[in-house]
Amino acid sequence: MISQSARYFIPDPSRWPIFGSFALLSMAFGAAAWMNEATWGKFLLIAGVSILFYMLFGWFGVVAHESESGKYNDQVDKGFRWGMSWFIFSEVMFFAAFFGALFYMRVLSVPWLGDLEHKLIWPDFAGQWPTAGPGISEIFTPMGAWGIPALNTLLLLSSGITVTWAHWGLLKNNRTQLIIGLIMTVALGITFLGFQAYEYAHAYSELNLKLTTGAYGATFFMLTGFHGFHVTVGTLMLIVILGRSMAGHFTADHHFGFEGVAWYWHFVDVVWLLLFIVVYWL
Repeated sequence: MISQSARYFIPDPSRWPIFGSFALLSMAFGAAAWMNEATWGKFLLIAGVSILFYMLFGWFGVVAHESESGKYNDQVDKGFRWGMSWFIFSEVMFFAAFFGALFYMRVLSVPWLGDLEHKLIWPDFAGQWPTAGPGISEIFTPMGAWGIPALNTLLLLSSGITVTWAHWGLLKNNRTQLIIGLIMTVALGITFLGFQAYEYAHAYSELNLKLTTGAYGATFFMLTGFHGFHVTVGTLMLIVILGRSMAGHFTADHHFGFEGVAWYWHFVDVVWLLLFIVVYWL
């Protein structure tokens, strides 16, 4: 006979994946329809987002119950760790593609287009970064590094410290330190998102910096926008972990749910640090 602890846990059939698939399908069709000026598109998009949140709330609850009921043994824990590691690696490659596009434009294509041999085509193009690119006459002001971007860097680096401090509290069975550290991390993440929203409004209204502003605008908003989306996801994950911690979940030797979110949050911190240096500063 094989003991229950030695068996790999197989979850019961679940309805949540079909809810998630329907939510994503509704969001995709709704967004596409809305961008093509169909009035019903935004309502389908909102419905899809609502279904997605319902799915996340329900599925997180099932996983938390399975974990707290002792169904996850060491083999399952190892599977979770490998899964989260590969997921973060996929995210690394996702951002590497955008950083690679920025590198190609700044170091290769823009100087090449500004060379003397191409002056006959674009005689007024200087080939210097930042630029919207040749043939685009729209004037914009680049986003400076010292101000909100520097403040947001401080906020995210501080949040990395607070989530680590919360982890230390969990390892010491100090639940007060755990909860306070998570509350501080969530607050820092929300503050970061608030400042980024203000930065975007400032870029559009005062700097004429938009997603359509050529090479610089496209790379700026794609990199910072996708990072902001990842911060939003990470903050939601932290809120879930905070709620579970307040409910008494996790122990010093069984808490990968916390660790996985902490890994993700540190990844978000590192990406922002690179983004601040390459996009804002240099």
